[in-house]
Amino acid sequence: MAANESASGTAAGESVSAAARPKRVRTGCLTCRERHLKCDEGLPECQNCRKSSRTCKRGVRLNFIDTQVKNPPITPPTQEWDIVFQDESREIASEYRGGLGRYAALPQESDHTPETKDEALYQFSSGVMSTPTLAPQQLPSLQQSLPAENMDSYPAVSQRRPDNSREQHIHSSDNTDTTFTSQTIPPPQASTYNNAKRTLTPPSEDRGPLDSPEELLFMQVFVEEVGLWMDSLDPYKHFSRLLPFASLHEPMLLNAFLACGARHLSLVNPAYHEDKALHYYDDATTRLLEALQNPNRDTVICATTAVILNAYEIMSERPLQRMNHIAGARALIKECRWTAKTSGVGAACFWINVGMELLSCIRFNWQVAWDPDLWGVDMDLSRDIDYGQEEGWTYRLMYIVAKIANFRSSVPRQAESTQHAEQVRLQNRFNEWNRLKDWIDSWNSASPRTLRPMGYLYPHQTSSKSAFPEVWLIKRTSIVARLFYHTGMCLLAQTHPLLSTRAPEMHDLQQSHAHDLCGIVAHNKDRGVASVAIRSLAIAAECLVSRREQEEVLEIFDRIQKETGWRTGFLHKELKEKWGWNNEEQYQQQQQQNMSASLLPLQNFPYQTPNLPPVPPPPSLKQGPRQGIINPILRSADFSAPTHPYQSHYVAPLHLPPKPQYSHY
Repeated sequence: MAANESASGTAAGESVSAAARPKRVRTGCLTCRERHLKCDEGLPECQNCRKSSRTCKRGVRLNFIDTQVKNPPITPPTQEWDIVFQDESREIASEYRGGLGRYAALPQESDHTPETKDEALYQFSSGVMSTPTLAPQQLPSLQQSLPAENMDSYPAVSQRRPDNSREQHIHSSDNTDTTFTSQTIPPPQASTYNNAKRTLTPPSEDRGPLDSPEELLFMQVFVEEVGLWMDSLDPYKHFSRLLPFASLHEPMLLNAFLACGARHLSLVNPAYHEDKALHYYDDATTRLLEALQNPNRDTVICATTAVILNAYEIMSERPLQRMNHIAGARALIKECRWTAKTSGVGAACFWINVGMELLSCIRFNWQVAWDPDLWGVDMDLSRDIDYGQEEGWTYRLMYIVAKIANFRSSVPRQAESTQHAEQVRLQNRFNEWNRLKDWIDSWNSASPRTLRPMGYLYPHQTSSKSAFPEVWLIKRTSIVARLFYHTGMCLLAQTHPLLSTRAPEMHDLQQSHAHDLCGIVAHNKDRGVASVAIRSLAIAAECLVSRREQEEVLEIFDRIQKETGWRTGFLHKELKEKWGWNNEEQYQQQQQQNMSASLLPLQNFPYQTPNLPPVPPPPSLKQGPRQGIINPILRSADFSAPTHPYQSHYVAPLHLPPKPQYSHY
C-alpha cells in the first residue's frame, strides 16, 4: 500500500508539474511571438500589448508541411555581405505534439555556393541593384538610331562603379536659387543604404505620417517641385495632391516618390548627391519587378509606380543610360487600357507619359510610337468642354502637334525615281500640310478665351529690357497649350513641302510665333511648365536672327536650369552651332542671308494653289530635317510584342482593372 501511495504521489507530482509548465499558445498574437512572451489571447488586444501600448498583430494558424527546397531561386550575390538560409522549421515543430515526426533530417551539404545563373531574377552590385537589361532597349542599337549630332549628349554606356566611389554622384551644379537651398535644407546624414539587414515595410501595412526627416524632406521636394510639372496636364493634380497619400501604405510607390524628390534635390543643391536617390530608385525598381511576377498584383499601382520612375529617368543627366521604365511604363499603361478617354489616375498617367514622348520626338525628330489616332481624343472642335476644364483643349492640341511631329519626321530625303511619282508625293504632302495648318488654326479660333493671353506688351512697352514681348497667361494649362501651339506653328513653317523657310510667307510665320513663344518663356515664373518650355524654346530659338535675341535665349536657359535643375547645357552647344557662332565667317554669311530673306521673291507657286510646279532637284542630305524613325525606345512598348519590356520578370496578371469609365474630359 505504501508503494501504491508513493506511486500515486509521484504521478500527482508529475501532473502538477506538467500543469504548472506554460503551454505553447497557438492562437496568440504575432507581437507576443516576436517578443517571446506568452500571450493571453485576449481580444481585441491581449494584455501584454495593451500594457506596452503596442499594436496587437494577429496571424493565422501554422500548418507544417514538409517541403524541401534546394538552390533557392533568388540568391542575390554581393561583394560586401553574404546570405545564408537558416531552416528553423524543425525547432518550431518540436514544440508541437507529433510535429518533429513529420520532418526527416536532411543530408549535410557542402558549403559550395552555386554560381549565379544568367536567368537569376535580380542581380546586385555593391549592395545596390544594377540596371536590368531589357531586350527592347539595348543601348547600342538605340544609339545607332539616334541623330548623329545628338550623340555627344549621350555618351556610350559605361559600367557603374561601386557606391564607395563618390565621384559617380557628385555634380558640379551651382544651382541653389530654388525653394530648397543650402540655407533651408539641413545637411545630409551619413548614408546607411547598403545595410543588408534593413527591413522593408510590408505593402499591406498602413502607416501614419512620415516621421523620418529625410523622407519628409524628399517628399516635400517632390510635391512642391517635381509634382508641379507632372501635374501640368492634370486638372486634379494626382501626383502632387492625391497619390502621396496612397503611397503611405504602398512602399513601392513611396520609394518612387522619394527617388524623384532626392534626385531633384541633388540637381539644385550641391550638398546632396545622387546616391540617396539611387537607393530609393533601386528599391522601388526591385519591388516593381517582384510585383510583376505576381499574377494577382495591383496593376494600377504598378503602372503608376513605373510612370514615376520614368520621370526619374527623364531627370537623369544621361537618360539613355537608364531606360528601365520608359518603355515599361508605356506597356503597363496599355495593359491597364488607359487612353485619352480615361478619367482619374489613369488619365494623369496617360497624359504625362504621352507628353514626355511627344517632347522627345520633337527633340530627336522621331515619329510618335503610339499612333495619335489611337489615343481616343475627341477632336470635334465644335463640341465645347465644361468651363474651367481647359485641359481638354490642351489634349486636343497635343494630338495636332503629334500629327505635325509625325509629318515633320517623314520628310523625304531623296526624290522619287520618276517625275510623275515625285509630283504625286509633293501633292499628297502639300494637302497634308494644308490640313494640319487648317486644323491648328481652327483649334486656335475655337479654343476658349481663357487659353489666350490675358495681357500682351511689345518690347518697347516694357521696362524689362527684353527683346521679346511680354505675354501674360494666367493658368498653367493655358501656358502649356500656347507653348505647344506656337511650337506646332514653327514646325509647320519649317516643313512646307513647296516653300523654303526663307520664303517671306514662311519666314514671317516662323518669326512671329517664335517671338511670341520666347516672350511667354522669358516672362514666365511658373516652374511647373519648365519641361515643355525647354523643348519649345529650343525649336523657336533655331530661327532667331538677332544676336541680342540669341543671347537672351541662352540666358533664359541658364535661368531655367538654375531654378529647376533641368540640364540645358547641351542646348547651348547645339544652338551656337546652328547660329554659326563657332565660325565667325559662317555667322556673318548667315546674317546676310537672314537680312535678305524678306527680299526674296515668292516662288512661282503660292501655297494655296493645288497646281504643282516643275519637280525641283533632289534635296541634299543637309537640306531640311532628316527623315525620322518611329520612337525606338517605345516601339516595342507592349506586352504583346515578342521583345516586350521587363522581359525576364513579367507575368501576365490574372485580373485586369475594370474597364475605365470614359468621359469627355
